[in-house]
This record gives sequence, C-alpha cells and structure tokens, in this order.
Amino acid sequence: MNLPNLLTLIRIFIVPLLVVVLLTRFSEDWIGLPQHIAGVSLFLFAAITDVLDGWIARRRKQVSRIGALLDPIADKLLVSAAFISLVENRLAPAWAVVIIIGREFAVSGLRAVAAGEGLAIPASKAGKFKMFTQVVTIALLITSSVDGQPPVVTKAFPVIAFWTVPEMRAALMHLFGHGDMNWLDWRVLFYGLGRGLLWLVVISSFWSMYDYFRGFYVNARAGLGINYEKRGQRRADGAGGPCEPGRV
Repeated sequence: MNLPNLLTLIRIFIVPLLVVVLLTRFSEDWIGLPQHIAGVSLFLFAAITDVLDGWIARRRKQVSRIGALLDPIADKLLVSAAFISLVENRLAPAWAVVIIIGREFAVSGLRAVAAGEGLAIPASKAGKFKMFTQVVTIALLITSSVDGQPPVVTKAFPVIAFWTVPEMRAALMHLFGHGDMNWLDWRVLFYGLGRGLLWLVVISSFWSMYDYFRGFYVNARAGLGINYEKRGQRRADGAGGPCEPGRV
C-alpha cells in the first residue's frame, strides 16, 4: 500500500473517533483535552490528510484506482459525520445539513452512473471551493462550542440580524473596545461566523452539484457523438432520398 492510500484510510478511521470526541466527554475524561480543542484538532488533521494524499499521489505518480475510489468516500464520511454531530449538539440546523449531505449522495450517484458509462468526472473548482468552505465552517462551529453546546442561548440563530443576540452584541462591543475580550466572546464570534458561512456552504453545494451534472451531460453527449444539427440534416436528407439498405 502506498502512502496516499494509507493517508486516505487514516482519514476513514478517524471518522468514528471524531464522532466519539464530539458527542461524549471522552477527550476530557481520558486525555485531559477540552472537547472543542480535541474535536477541532482531530478534524483539521483529517482535513490535512485530504490535501496531502492527493498532492503526494500526483507528485510521486502513485494515482491508483483504489485511491480514486476511497478518497471521495473518505471526504464524504468525514464531512457527514462532523455535520451530523454538530446537529446533535445544536450547533448547526438540521435543514442545512440535510441539503449538504443530500448533495453528497446525489453527486456520488452521478459518479457511479458515469463510471458505468465509462466516463470520468474530475473534481471541479466549485467542488473544491465547497470542500474548503465546509472545512472552515465545521472548524469554526466546533471551536465555538461550550461543553458540546452553542455559546449562545437562542433557538434559531438569526444570521442576518446577528446583533440582536445578547451574547453576540456583548462580544462585538468588547471587540471594538467597550470592555475586555474573553474566551467566551471569541467563541460567540466564531459561532456567528460559522453560522454565516453555513449559508455559503449550502449555496456552494447547489452550485457544485449543478457543475457536476452539467459536466456529466456534456461528457455524455460528447461520448455518444450526439450532434442535433447533423442528425436533423441526416433526417432531412433521408426524407428526400431513397432509403438506405436495411433501413425501415
């Protein structure tokens, strides 16, 4: 087994450990690390392996079929596990996570269909941007948690009118010089920024999904050799001339 594939497998094995750290007090009771520090460290380490495995595979020319298969699976497992844990901890709304994970299933299904047709769908710039925003958003939300819970007391965080949340208003006042900043203020700011970026993740999920489906459609047309103008011309020629042998 080469190093890129090993890094991919490490990322897969990190997923259940990440869930345990985010949903229990395992890190505090057994390691002595606060839950949010252990969680964000583990998540960012896994995200770094995602960058390294592809870079090493291209640099050493160790790109393999098993790596191409496992890498997107590892990414989807990591992101899905992190987002579902955030929903359980009330750090992210369920509707947004359903959209994000639903997009992952849709693109995975599209890749399976494309592979069956002998087509390859490479990662698009929109997909890479989506992955980057997901990593930043998840890291901010994990860091903002207080004992696995949101740092603000509100049922639905108002992203557009974020200043109406008392904790956010106090944190902003401290940030701009009206008092001393403390760690809770930073957590509130991280939480607000993470919830705002979550909208960007949802939008980029739709954008990248459209990009993948459009790429599949274009590649499928090119692979089948479909040209509607030429096909129409052939039909017109066939209608005005004798039938070809064997044509009914």
